[in-house]
Parts: sequence; C-alpha cells; structure tokens
Amino acid sequence: MTDPYIQWQVPARVSRLKDLAYNLWWSWHPEARALFKEIDLSLWSRSHHNPVFLLQNSQTRLEALSQDPQFLARYDRLIESFERYQSGQDTWFKKAYPESKGSIAYFSAEFGVHNSLRIYSGGLGILAGDHCKTASDLGLPLVGVGFMYPQGYGQQRISADGWQQNVFEQIDWSVSPVRPILGPDGKRVIVDVGWGQWTLHVALWEVNIGRVRLVLMDTHVDGNAVADREISGRLYGGDKNMRLRQEIVLGIGGVRVLRALGIPVSVFHSNEGHCAFLFMELLREKIAAGLSYDEAAKEVASCGVFTTHTPVEAGHDIFDEQLVTQYFRDYRPALGMTEEGFLEFGKVPGEPGFNMTALALKLAGRRNGVSRRHGFVSRKMWSKLWPGSPEEGVPIDSVTNGVHLATWVQQELGWIFNKYLGENWWERQDDGAVWSRVAAIPDEELWAIHQRNKEEMLQLFRSRVRNRWVAGQTDPSQVLAQGSLLDASALTIGFARRFAGYKRANLILRDIERLKRLLLDPWTPLQIIFAGKAHPADDLGKSLIQQVYRLAKDPAFGGRIVFVEDYDMHLARYLVQGCDLWLNNPLAPLEACGTSGQKAAVNGVPNLSILDGWWEEGYNGSNGWAIGQAGGRGSGEAADAADANDIYETLEKQIVPLYYDRGQDRIPHGWVKIMKESIRSVAPRFCGDRMVKEYMERFYAPRPAPLAIPAGSELV
Repeated sequence: MTDPYIQWQVPARVSRLKDLAYNLWWSWHPEARALFKEIDLSLWSRSHHNPVFLLQNSQTRLEALSQDPQFLARYDRLIESFERYQSGQDTWFKKAYPESKGSIAYFSAEFGVHNSLRIYSGGLGILAGDHCKTASDLGLPLVGVGFMYPQGYGQQRISADGWQQNVFEQIDWSVSPVRPILGPDGKRVIVDVGWGQWTLHVALWEVNIGRVRLVLMDTHVDGNAVADREISGRLYGGDKNMRLRQEIVLGIGGVRVLRALGIPVSVFHSNEGHCAFLFMELLREKIAAGLSYDEAAKEVASCGVFTTHTPVEAGHDIFDEQLVTQYFRDYRPALGMTEEGFLEFGKVPGEPGFNMTALALKLAGRRNGVSRRHGFVSRKMWSKLWPGSPEEGVPIDSVTNGVHLATWVQQELGWIFNKYLGENWWERQDDGAVWSRVAAIPDEELWAIHQRNKEEMLQLFRSRVRNRWVAGQTDPSQVLAQGSLLDASALTIGFARRFAGYKRANLILRDIERLKRLLLDPWTPLQIIFAGKAHPADDLGKSLIQQVYRLAKDPAFGGRIVFVEDYDMHLARYLVQGCDLWLNNPLAPLEACGTSGQKAAVNGVPNLSILDGWWEEGYNGSNGWAIGQAGGRGSGEAADAADANDIYETLEKQIVPLYYDRGQDRIPHGWVKIMKESIRSVAPRFCGDRMVKEYMERFYAPRPAPLAIPAGSELV
C-alpha cells in the first residue's frame, strides 16, 4: 500500500503544516488550532476539525497564504514552538529520572485522542488519550499500543420513537491523522501474530501524540482468512469468539509488534483486562530464553502494570474455557504447562470461565483501581485470588484518574488562568499554591466567560438540529427533543455518560410532578441536557434513552428536557464547559472514577454527585453538592427513592435559590464563589500531571515485588 502521506503536497514555504497535521499536538495547543482555522474556517468545521482533510482540500488557499507575511509570521512562531516542544530538552521526566532507560508500553483497546480519530467508545478510551497526552507533556518515553478500527465504535442516531440506532461508516484513513508504518524498503511492516495452524498477520499504523507514538494494529491484510480480517474491524464488535481473537491480537500481537519495531520496553501497562494476554506473551518469551517458570513469572511481574476500571461484574471479559483451550492448543506447549495449569491463569475460585481480569491480576506485579474507593472495592471483589489474606492485604492499590487540562479547559478560560495564575500555570498544574490564585479572578470575568460558553453550547445544539432538518434526517418532534428551545438564562444541568442501568440516568425523573415544578417555574426555571450512548447490545440502556427521549418530545415539559445524540469528545467539551451544574448519580459503589465530573469542575461547573469514585475524594463541602453518603445506601427501591429525594431537596433548597440570587449587577456572586472553589480544589488534585507522575513514581519506576505463583500452574 502506498503511503497516503506522500500523495499530496502543500507549498514549500508552509510545508511543515503537514508535520503539524499528522501530530495531534495541535489538538491541545490553541495557537495551532487558530492557524488551521485561518486556512478555511468553514471546511475546518465541516471536517470535524481534521487538519489532514483541511490541507488536502485547500490548495488554492494555501498558495495565497504562503505569500501572506502576517500568516507566515504566525506560522513561523508556531513551528518554532512545535520544534521546541518536540525536542523534549527540559521535561519533568528528564529532570526526575535522568538515568531511566527503556519505554513504557501502554496497551489499551481504545484511545480517545481527538474526535477526528474515532477509535474510542467512552471513558476508558478518553482516559487512555489523556494519559498519552500527559505523558507527552511530561516527557515520559511512552508508546501506545492499540487497534486501527476502520468502522470505529459507530455513531448514535435516535429514531423518532427514541430508540438508539448504531450507524457504522467506513473511515477514510487517507484523510485522517494516521500513517502506515513502513520498513526500510518502503513497504508496509507486517508482523506475524499467529501460531500453529493459525496464520494471522497484522499491518501497522502510527499516530503521533506530541512526543508519544501510538502504534495501531490492522488485520485487514492479504493472506489472512476473511473472518480474521474483521478482527480489527470494529471496536467491541462481534460475538465472544471475535472478542477473544481481538484480545489475543491486542495482547500477544501487541508485544510482537513492539519487538518487530525494535522498541526497547522496560514497563508494560495493561489498561483494563482486554490487553491481559500481553503478560502471557511476556511469560512465553522469558521461558523461550531459558528461564524456569518461576524465574519467568518473577520477571514478568517486575515489568507488568495492570489497571482495572470497573467494579461491575459484567464489565469483565470472561470466555468459555473450551474456546480458550481451542485457540491456545498450539501456544500452550511453549509455556511448558498442562491444560489445567494454563486455564488456572484465568480461573476465579468457584466461578466458571476464563476471566481476563484474573489473568492480569495474577501475572502483573503492580495492580490498581482508578480511585481510592475503587481500590477498596477491587480488593474486596478479587480477594478470592488471594485466599487466606485479609481484604486490606489484597495487593491492589489505587491511582485516582485525572484529566488532561490543556484538552478540557476552555480556551478563553485558559487565557484567564494565564492572566491571574501566571503563564506557566499548566507546567505547575499539580501545585495547589498555583490554584489558590483563582480567588483573584474577578467574579464578572469568570461569569462572563461561563455565559459565553453556555451560549456557544446552545448554538451548537441549534446548529446540529438545523443540519439534521436540512438533511431530512429528523421530524418536527425531534427538533424539540434535541435542544432547539433551551434557554441561556435558565439553570442548566448536564448529565452525559454511558447509558447503563447502574448509572441511573432516570433517577432525577423519578418524581415527574416534582421535577416539572422545578423545570417550569417562571422565575427560576431549570433545564436538563442528557447525552450518552448505550452499548449496542444493551437493551436496558437503550430503554433508558427512550424514556428520556419521550419526555424530551413531550410539550408538557416545555423543551426543558433534551437528549443530544452522538455523544463524543467534541460534544463533551461543549457540555463540560457550558452547563451550569454537572449531575452524576450512579449506584454506589459502582462508579470507578467518573472523570467527566473532573472536566466540568476545572471549568468552574460544580458537581451534584453521589459520594463515589473521585467525588468522594474531591468533595469538600464548598465546591459542589453531595448526594447520599460515602459508599452509598445500597441498592433497591428504598435507596433509589432516598437518593432521588436528596437531588430534589438539594435543588429546591440550595442550588436553585443560590443560582438565581442576583444583585443589581445580575451576577450570582454566591454561585461564582462555588465555581472558583470547584476550580481551586479540583484542578491540582485531579489533573493529568498528578496522575501520570503518580504512575511513574509508584508503578513505572520501582521494580515490583515478585508475584506469588498461582496454584495449579505446575509444569508438565
């Protein structure tokens, strides 16, 4: 395959625009985005902010700009900034770990880096993208490993009756910020992943994320069986057989890809259990090198990190043992293990099937949940793997997730931070002293920015509705349901996350008449924006969307309940920056972390949330509001009723009165005080810098303690 990167050109004077377009560094640097917008703002918008597509379709405009002194001056400054960043001469990592050698290989089934690259589903992928961007900023030698999905996760469309439909479109990689990896001979690098009678090859693509390289595997290769070509076709697609093959390629194939590319790796990090077979491949390598099983297991433990992201049983991949045996029949002999011993890797005592999380927990030497509460829940959940140990002794730690501030903080708000916190605030974002200066921001400046963010969010909704209407893809009732009547002056609640039963999207709808009084109050109205996708196979999640959608279409609610379809990174940025209040009410303790609330908080959007996940750590009594009690009230009707009542009472007695308490200047100073405290208290503790530094200091740099060998893993 010919590299599409060399099939088009730009004028020589601005040739480095191609380098910028193919490095997603531009996505979190406002001056880079501004330069691309200047080329053709309309095309930039229509291409979903895709600079590769923009440049390929702006030849005449680029010729003119290459003669424009003012554009060239901005271009030159930007290229100088980009080169200075890429050189990585003065990074945190080089200062803190000057003797460190080898890369950190970060494996994930999805990466949410930018909406122009739709190879992510939701929170797990967005976290992976933020991890990579932050690693780039800090200078960590990190390489990401994942899949190239030509159909991605699919786009969400809501039918007139409110039922979610999943639309899959083939992605045109020639106009995407990805490039095939070529060998010295100029041909595609192809890596052999199969074994025994299973012939399987993968081709490789790369995405540049600042200083970080993301390597993506593609099984649509000549020589592969037709069914095997679809392994990388769609994120989380297919039946159990397909999922198992995907996870074999992701883990085992990912390790082999790194070896084929000659990338020296000192740490292997599995982001969730989908990647767990990587540890088995490392074990095979060690044994093939002559180590005993015990020695090999200790070596794998010493370089293995595993992060689990879900306390929900259904969120862990479990495969039929017979299916696993079938695929690994010709692989197992290289480990020198019995079939029973091999299956023991994925065994949870007393439970059927081969559990991928159990596999990772048994082989990785460092293990963690993604919040303090989630660590506690995970130790209890997986205590069976360490029989005889007290729960507090189960070796699963926690690193609370954080968010990449340069991606999620609204651009104009970032400029205000420059003014009052100092222009180097982003380099010291995990320093609480820096954020204490938020108090110096005048109330009127912060409130004015927030009001503009809100107006821009509502304008986006109206634009989307108009485009769907012009395209003949909606009916009149859907125009109401998708946000065309939202009021910029009304207190606006955002609820945006995956629609799964335990997330309880309908909790605030529990007492419709009580809610309607809040929504339709003529002096202090309330409105609620819902967004999020249900898993394609989750009919319960789809029914929750339908329930919300039917209320949104009902004229009795005055257009004050809306559902905005196709929740993605682009829409998420508008929501976390433009809503007034962020609502999160899952069934505790089933929220592993909940990073959307962190993104809202750092933009001055207070949280109204269950005391679970990150909010249990972040809530201080002055930066938002809590629902229920730490650890939750349990499950069932009584718990749901009590939590719903907390929401209504807090809205009625505290939130609504405070929001509408305005003086002659029309600014809600009490509310702005909470906005400032939200930013001050959340930004340093839940930023990406704090998270990645913590991984480096506690998980990547140390040599993990040897792993206790799981029972039943005897040699043949």
